[in-house]
Amino acid sequence: MTAVDSTRTGLDAAAPNLRRPWGTWALGALILFLAVTPFILVIVISFGQKIEGAGWEWDFTFANYQRFFVGALWPDEVTFLHLQRLYYALYYAVIASVLAVATAFPFTYLLTRQSRRAQSCWLVFILASLSLSEVFIVMGWDVLLSNRSGLPMLFEVSGATDWLKRTGWFEVLREWGLANPRNVKFKTSEFATILTMSYLVWPYAVILLYPALSRLDPSLTEAARTMGAGPAKVMTSVILPSVKLPLIGSMLLLFVFLLGSYVTIVVFAEPAKQTTAVAVYESVRGATLDAPFGAAQAVVLLVTAALFLVLAQWLTKRSEAR
Repeated sequence: MTAVDSTRTGLDAAAPNLRRPWGTWALGALILFLAVTPFILVIVISFGQKIEGAGWEWDFTFANYQRFFVGALWPDEVTFLHLQRLYYALYYAVIASVLAVATAFPFTYLLTRQSRRAQSCWLVFILASLSLSEVFIVMGWDVLLSNRSGLPMLFEVSGATDWLKRTGWFEVLREWGLANPRNVKFKTSEFATILTMSYLVWPYAVILLYPALSRLDPSLTEAARTMGAGPAKVMTSVILPSVKLPLIGSMLLLFVFLLGSYVTIVVFAEPAKQTTAVAVYESVRGATLDAPFGAAQAVVLLVTAALFLVLAQWLTKRSEAR
């Protein structure tokens, strides 16, 4: 081999190394563009201005944010309608995410104690359930909770409604908004909304908790039992502290996911208790066609989710430092 050939061979070998950084940078820039551009557009549009009888125009005004927090007629009149919708978005998301993780945790723990074959079958089934869309799941629960063909009819036919009336529990259900003067009802109610939202994210909770619980060392629980600890003591002093961070992380991910729930809220929540996600859609695609105000609501929802994530991370670090 001549010196020229050896030099060319060296250049050919070095060429991919020289080209690779540019390809990596180009791919990173493309991903960054696709990820960041929608957020920037929404933020910029939120400062725009609605034109009555037409569309909207670019501007730099805080009127949309003022309308969200204190109403459009401020300072003459103050309304908190949109803050109330934000409250219900947080209310539903917090309770549903906690309920989903609380019910998925014992199931996942028992699942990791099964044979490999049983675990594989359950995981395949749960992963397959993730292919169901929110619309499909909500339709199923809509039929199940329907007053004429679902659980309320089953209560009436089986005599459970009469039993509730005799024992006094029917009046309690009426106070909770789960019964009308004749029979129990689940639509529309906070109960049906939270139950459906929890069901929607329950498979995600199992998938998120499975890695941490499957890596849990069985010798720790065996040692605790050998020292005389009961099942409840083993759970609270050994298992839960070992998977505290995955539990918190799972709840946060589900919480952020549920903040944007739309179909479930529209079907099961009362109109006065609907969330910011529904208001965003009504502003952008509804009768008002007020894209700047819809963008402002979306920005507030995004910032709220970010604040909760930061707060949860701060609390986690503080608890670890103790």
